[in-house]
Amino acid sequence: MDTTISLQFLGAAGTVTGSKFLLKTQGKTILIDCGMFQGIKELRLLNWENPPFNPQEIDLVLLTHAHLDHTGSLPKLVQLGFRGEVWGTDPTLDIAEIILRDTGKIQEEEAKQANENGYSKHHPALAFYTLKEVDKTIRQFRMKPLDHWITITDNLKCQFRYNGHLLGATFIELEVNGKRIVFSGDIGRTQDWLLHAPHRPTQADVLLLESTYGDKLHPNEDTKARLKEVVTHTLSKNGSLFIPSFAVERAQALMYLLWQLKKENELPNIPIILDTPMGADVLKVFYQSLSWHKLSAEETLQMCQDFRIVTSYRETWEIIDQRKPKIVIAGSGMVTGGRILTYLSKYLEDASTSILLAGYQAEGTRGRDLEEGAKELKIFGKIYQVNAEVFSLEGLSGHADQKELLDWLSDLETPPRHLFLTHGEPDALAGLQQKIKVQLGWESHIPTLLEQVDIQL
Repeated sequence: MDTTISLQFLGAAGTVTGSKFLLKTQGKTILIDCGMFQGIKELRLLNWENPPFNPQEIDLVLLTHAHLDHTGSLPKLVQLGFRGEVWGTDPTLDIAEIILRDTGKIQEEEAKQANENGYSKHHPALAFYTLKEVDKTIRQFRMKPLDHWITITDNLKCQFRYNGHLLGATFIELEVNGKRIVFSGDIGRTQDWLLHAPHRPTQADVLLLESTYGDKLHPNEDTKARLKEVVTHTLSKNGSLFIPSFAVERAQALMYLLWQLKKENELPNIPIILDTPMGADVLKVFYQSLSWHKLSAEETLQMCQDFRIVTSYRETWEIIDQRKPKIVIAGSGMVTGGRILTYLSKYLEDASTSILLAGYQAEGTRGRDLEEGAKELKIFGKIYQVNAEVFSLEGLSGHADQKELLDWLSDLETPPRHLFLTHGEPDALAGLQQKIKVQLGWESHIPTLLEQVDIQL
């Protein structure tokens, strides 16, 4: 029986963003993830290019999880004519809706602001997609269960497997005539504050493996103690602490740690604020998805009671005007947009301010610039001096490190016949490729953007 597949790497090839893989087999054309490119301008410009395929010919989109670099181009795909279904787990599609609506709103607002203030090179500045296009996209969502084979055709089926990393996140297995194709998605940590350990594949004839931290081991630091240390230092300056955060899972993990410190009387009685509308909406999904994480319903509610959860932009400005010490968690995690920019435009030049980076900072983002010691940042078309102190909290990373990636492979009964390393920057990809070769004796391939491979299994 013919088992031929064609794979094209349309994103997350040589970079960590824009995850998008085109699979053709058994007369079906399937897109696994449909992410937005983030980071350096060269990558962001790719979002505006028409895809090297006809969106009307895509039969199905499968989502590993809801992050923007895995879902952010869905409205564009629909705008260009895609009319098929989008499959994912319940939390993935709930959170994807939240993320896409939030991002669409931000893009509309930023385009309007750029046009009013004249700081865009484009006339007029346009949103990548609008809320109206998001509404169309969500109508094509179809929720699918975990650990259940779903028939696509007589000889093609798929299933979603728990993967940690993010509420709802999965790796995806497709079976074609008994041959197994595995898309790793983003793999979570073995030990996570909120999420369970990732499940592992047992069979993979073809495997696409993420490599975000492929050349690194996460530091063995006491994350809660480190967070307390940064808070205490900031308060000693009579300053405020701002934590740019991904609204999904990372914000909730930070909330959990601060809540624990407060319960243990390790924090003074100062305002602790969650200012990300998206993060607040995700808290509702946490409450509705108790089997996906470690918190009980009661713990989730108790945690929220210790926070001021901001609901309006007017409230953001009220908080900005209150110059007393405070802790603010605000989106976005890489300082590329969202409420954190408003705070930093007013606090970045104040030496009593602290900024705590709590996750991966992609190349070309303001977060990476801060991480690397930038002396100034451009926000809303204006240059601000970085007088604030900048700290990092690596223990909250939602991505498996090199050791955890190798552990994730350890249940495979036989080596993959074809192993592709994706979703990593060049050093991470090369580091993981070398480690896999030395430790496991497996060959692997690092695909380039738009590369296409045809495989006979």
